Amino acid sequence: MDSYNDNLHKKTSPVLYEYAKQMRRNSTEAEEILWQRLRNKQVAGLKFRRQHPVDRFIVDFYCHEINLAVELDGTIHDETEQRELDKGRSETLKEFGINVIRFRNEEVFDNIENVIGKLTKEILSLRINDDKKTKK
Repeated sequence: MDSYNDNLHKKTSPVLYEYAKQMRRNSTEAEEILWQRLRNKQVAGLKFRRQHPVDRFIVDFYCHEINLAVELDGTIHDETEQRELDKGRSETLKEFGINVIRFRNEEVFDNIENVIGKLTKEILSLRINDDKKTKK
């Protein structure tokens, strides 16, 4: 059986841990805005981590309790090659049982309340689906 740490980080390399620390110190403006709303269990009473390493990736935000990664996408994510990389990344995370929800940076800047509402709806959906699996 995996230890809590292995399950939390999916056997991430120590190098990636250090890179994640650096990324936390150099957050984008959109990440900082969303982090102010996610930190201290402000959304649905859930703990989110920022710049969290999972396998060979670092997700922008991660809630281990419900296996949810939140990714923020800037304009680079409009490029075809990056969209393909993002799709592959999301598929790999899904193989670990991690759901991914994506928001555009502009959504965070222009309407953070809408972002929080969509995130809360996703959390509720994941909890309902988890309850259905548990009852079977």
